[in-house]
Amino acid sequence: LAAISLSLAQNPPGILLIIGAALILVGFGFKVAAVPFHMWTPDVYQGAPTPVTAFMSVGAKAAGFAALLRIFVSAFPTLVADITPVLWALAALTMVIGNVVAISQANIKRMLAYSSIAHAGYILMALTAFGNAEVARDAVASSLFYLVAYALTSFGAWSVVMNLEKTDGTGLEINDFAGLGKTKPALAAMMTVFMLSFTGMPPTLGLVGKFYLFRTAIEGGFIWLAVIGVLTSLISAYYYLRVVVVMYMREGEPQTQPEGWLTFTTVFTAVFVVLLQFLPAALFMLAAGAILR
Repeated sequence: LAAISLSLAQNPPGILLIIGAALILVGFGFKVAAVPFHMWTPDVYQGAPTPVTAFMSVGAKAAGFAALLRIFVSAFPTLVADITPVLWALAALTMVIGNVVAISQANIKRMLAYSSIAHAGYILMALTAFGNAEVARDAVASSLFYLVAYALTSFGAWSVVMNLEKTDGTGLEINDFAGLGKTKPALAAMMTVFMLSFTGMPPTLGLVGKFYLFRTAIEGGFIWLAVIGVLTSLISAYYYLRVVVVMYMREGEPQTQPEGWLTFTTVFTAVFVVLLQFLPAALFMLAAGAILR
């Protein structure tokens, strides 16, 4: 990868190299569920066992973005500026379609699938800004920071979903969360934390993560992309807060299936999603220090 980067620094990129880089972007776009390569995500998320879905939503996405960043930052840094319009379009489409389609989902797994698609768009927004050399370092650091925030939040949300899921596969409709605020107030409170973090609202790490992403986009000169990000975040508040409304404002008797490690995961992620927002600078410096050299 370093040799490819050195060669590009000494020679102008040829058309075949640009096409090859675009095809690599398509491959990773499928991996991270970016629009228009996202169609597999909701069906796979709904059809797979929920623990597998939880792993895919975090592990596969984090690995996909790690590989995407490694290749484009280490091998193709000069090409990013050439494909910036493509990255801009991918990020915008992913944020818009992921959030808008999530509104109509009644199944929690499908809703979180489209949520995962939308969050891929936010991270792509930072990669778009990488084309501006002045903010290239912050672009990668903010991406890694947001991946941490997303991973903690997503694992926590999926652990709550697994708590409510029955052995026969029921309990996965959003309406099945009705009454959770009364029957299991602690579990409902932690789910509220995760929904707020996904939305980017205080007091959660998701707010800080989106702040860094939007700041990087604006400083990189992509103001309209940041505006799209803010507007789609407002749209996402509808379907995330709908879960909170159902938990606290509708009557129901949801039955949970608590397990030791599952409870530990829920509590651990909820605590850190709240606590780490008070230490954003330290976490951002760790992310910046992890940038590939």
